[in-house]
Amino acid sequence: MSAAALPPSRHVRVDHASAVYAATRTTRETGRAAGLPDVLTERAAVVTSELASNLNKHAVNGSVVVQRSAIGHGVDVLAADDGPGMADVGHWLLDGNSTTATLGTGLGAVSRMATVFRIRSAPGGGTVAGARLLAPGTPAGRAAAIGHFCLPRDGEEQCGDAVAVAQAHDGWTAVVVDGLGHGPDAAEAADLAVRVFGQNPDRPLTQQLASMHRALRATRGAAVALARIAPHRLDFCGVGNVSGTAVGPGREPRLLLSVPGIVGFSLPAVQVRQAPLSDGDLVLLQTDGVGHGWRTPPPGGKALPLTANALLLAAELAHRHRNPRDDAAMIALHPHWLA
Repeated sequence: MSAAALPPSRHVRVDHASAVYAATRTTRETGRAAGLPDVLTERAAVVTSELASNLNKHAVNGSVVVQRSAIGHGVDVLAADDGPGMADVGHWLLDGNSTTATLGTGLGAVSRMATVFRIRSAPGGGTVAGARLLAPGTPAGRAAAIGHFCLPRDGEEQCGDAVAVAQAHDGWTAVVVDGLGHGPDAAEAADLAVRVFGQNPDRPLTQQLASMHRALRATRGAAVALARIAPHRLDFCGVGNVSGTAVGPGREPRLLLSVPGIVGFSLPAVQVRQAPLSDGDLVLLQTDGVGHGWRTPPPGGKALPLTANALLLAAELAHRHRNPRDDAAMIALHPHWLA
């Protein structure tokens, strides 16, 4: 199976009523570029409008990320804020309940229209939400199995980071690439690495790195992390300033470190690390544009739940742990949902 190379995500800061229209327009453009049916594109636009309108009305420092889905044929809408939060999310998902003098159908309508909708909120802790709208045919169990984003540095359109995922003969393989620096030259290196990956996703991971290394010699080079994921097994290897994490309920996060080097310039000897996975585990790969603070609680604060849904984790990291002065990318997978 060929790799699903994912184009850059698009970020909209919701700080004014006009941003709602900008986010909705961005969703329509994303759906059309992906070749989605008009009805699905318009449904995704309505979902975006509802989520962005909530941010504009109630939130502080709200943002929306719109992108093609990493699994299936569809659109993801990630929304997050630092607003007052909600004590009882289920209550506000019921039609007729609203925090303002409206019909109260916003979140309920989003839940009905989306193939997958996840939301987490707490009083004083803000809200994160993820909606995925897929064309018919994606197995229901897989619909929420992957979360990702790939965002360029603020003010730039080309992203020097890239992500891709493919179903291999013995599981799923994911890759994150960080082209050195940012801008067009970094994007060229990252895109080439992903194209090499897509030529044969089944290759052993060390051979993937060797093939990328040969192809990237004429570029500025890149950092690369690869993970092959089966329901109860993880294989990982990486080079450069990219990393992975395996998280699960009741355990400390297991950090997966890459070795120093630059793919395309100085490729060291790389060994594949193997680790067992349990049914509740989630595997995440990230570039250095995503901070590591999500793994540990801040002073006086709370860490993310280790059972976090991949879609919600993507929304959380894009909003609170992304460095806007650098390209940033991550991909998270639930191995048992992919089986």
